[in-house]
Amino acid sequence: MVRIKGGVRTRAKHKKVLKLAKGYWMTRHKQFKKAKEAVLHAGEYAFKGRKAKKRDFRQLWIIRMNAAVRELGVKYSIFINKLKINKIELDRKVLSQIAVEHPGVFKKIVEKAK
Repeated sequence: MVRIKGGVRTRAKHKKVLKLAKGYWMTRHKQFKKAKEAVLHAGEYAFKGRKAKKRDFRQLWIIRMNAAVRELGVKYSIFINKLKINKIELDRKVLSQIAVEHPGVFKKIVEKAK
């Protein structure tokens, strides 16, 4: 039986991981074992970060809306409830953007929700 060596394939795998680990600290961008570990952890952190980003932005929109609504003498929770009751279907992202960029329009939305 002929012995098949996997050198080309192994080198390609190693190059792929080392390319992903480019710019990492100390041996994490030079040694394959350390680089592989670092790349795996980086991937996990990136995944978590993408999920956290969604939470962070929703939180920001709520904070912005709350500040804008309180200036008009209403609480955020009551405002959102009134929107649902009056079937005004604008999401938090759009509402916060309107509150920041067009306060006059936002004031009209709040009046309509009341």
